[in-house]
Amino acid sequence: MTDRLLDVDGIDAAYGQSNILQNLSLSVDRGEIVSLVGRNGAGKTTTLRAILGILTPSAGTITFDGEDITAFPDYKTVNRGIRYVPEERQAFPDLTVDENLRMGRLKSGSEGTLDLEGVFELFPRLADRRSYNGSHLSGGEQQMLVIARALLGRTKLLLLDEPTEGLAPQIVEDVIEVVETISDEGVTILLVEQNVKAAMAVADRHYVINKGQNVFEGTTPELREADDVMQKHLGVGAEMNLSV
Repeated sequence: MTDRLLDVDGIDAAYGQSNILQNLSLSVDRGEIVSLVGRNGAGKTTTLRAILGILTPSAGTITFDGEDITAFPDYKTVNRGIRYVPEERQAFPDLTVDENLRMGRLKSGSEGTLDLEGVFELFPRLADRRSYNGSHLSGGEQQMLVIARALLGRTKLLLLDEPTEGLAPQIVEDVIEVVETISDEGVTILLVEQNVKAAMAVADRHYVINKGQNVFEGTTPELREADDVMQKHLGVGAEMNLSV
């Protein structure tokens, strides 16, 4: 028997007259890392925005921790324990690392998954830079900062949007290690990625979407073997080395 935390069932979503998601379904069990992969414009970020409540689906249902949250605004989903780290890293540039993290704790208004010292244990690079302004951090350090800030709230489900975008390969490995460590702390993760190699290195299961529709669901070995999906929908050739 599975322990389902998130169930997205047949949702449609649009921006004005532009239909983005069409009968999209996915599920995430407690403790899993699940990836949502696809080309740019496939509807990945829109899916996260619908789950968080920034965008309300026009059809279908979203159930979180046994509760229908389909029509919930984002402040209600956040109060339920869903945290979103957008692609734009959104560190406060004129605040120090320490001040950025304290802002996250104040905003959460509740006991977090980690306290400040727990964050610095998990992210030792941030501990070394706690007096640096956000604008003085590298891209990888900013990514770690916004992930850490999210964990200062009560986090049951972490939505990560393109956490490796624009990062050097070595920093990608660091971010993957951070995601794995967060998972070990008991946080369930839904990861949106265009970097197929990174997604396959860290996630338990994968959904591939194209034009707002599911075209594949399966484990990492199953995705590796789905050459047609890899080439047609992800632009990854069978000959590519998929190790990170």
